[in-house]
Amino acid sequence: MHMSRLSSSLRILLNSNPELLFNSKTCRVPISLVSTKPTIWDSLVQSLVDDSMRKALPFVLEQKRSGEELAITCLVSGNVDSLEELEGDEGIFCKAFDVYVHVGSYVPALFGIHENAARLAVVGRGRRTANAKYSDWVRQRKQLEKLRPPSVNELLLSNNGNQILEGCLTNLFVVFRKDVNSDYDKASQRYNESTVSIELQTAPVRDGVLPGVLRQVILDICSREKIPVREIAPSWLEREMWLEAFITNSLRLIQHVEVIQAPSSWDSLEAKTWRDVKWEEKLFEHCSWKNHYAHREGDHGNVNHISVSGCSI
Repeated sequence: MHMSRLSSSLRILLNSNPELLFNSKTCRVPISLVSTKPTIWDSLVQSLVDDSMRKALPFVLEQKRSGEELAITCLVSGNVDSLEELEGDEGIFCKAFDVYVHVGSYVPALFGIHENAARLAVVGRGRRTANAKYSDWVRQRKQLEKLRPPSVNELLLSNNGNQILEGCLTNLFVVFRKDVNSDYDKASQRYNESTVSIELQTAPVRDGVLPGVLRQVILDICSREKIPVREIAPSWLEREMWLEAFITNSLRLIQHVEVIQAPSSWDSLEAKTWRDVKWEEKLFEHCSWKNHYAHREGDHGNVNHISVSGCSI
């Protein structure tokens, strides 16, 4: 799945934003590259990565300790100087790309442990070309860091301050307590789609989110286990109905959320620092991990808390 994602990102950037791949605003991509079949791209990426992995893995495995996992990062970079040589020659188009592989070790954090909880804050707009992974996003998201409140370990993206799309590095999922009186849920019950009082929500890819590998794994598991899922961007205005939230990516795997912060006014994100923003909070309390029940607490200073106890799918 990861090789497919890498290959897909390469094709997307070639067709829509080649400057992100070749680090050049004036590069001209040969038609032979753009028109290459997806299966050929998959084979190309696999062979390039395999070649680097064969050289790197023996050294890493010698030093790998028990209980550690391997974190493998692959970077494919376009070689703009080689583009003109490739015109009309599909047989050597792999020369247009350089592949860098970094292999390190890490120990995945345990899910559900209070100390490992994620603390999130909505601080900026969605990514350009969100359906592809590209390294320039590391530079682009630096401007969001000025709005990162203390203790927050992931930043969320939204185009309007209400519909939350994804994190800078993760996909977001919310367990939503459905309103059985809503038109949507009446229709669901009428067509026997679901009669369960909760559903899992995550923003659809068409809204501008990365179709992460772990995101798809979660959706596949929910489909197999008949867990109700709706691909819709979680609405901050409906946060009282949120029972639980978690984020996913290939390194964090699944990380439960303790708190989500969002600005009281979307315009306030023009502020210079997080201190200049008035924040609202959605607080999750992971206590019994069994039954769902919610209660509203009063305002605490400049932050409004909504507390939820005992969250689980």
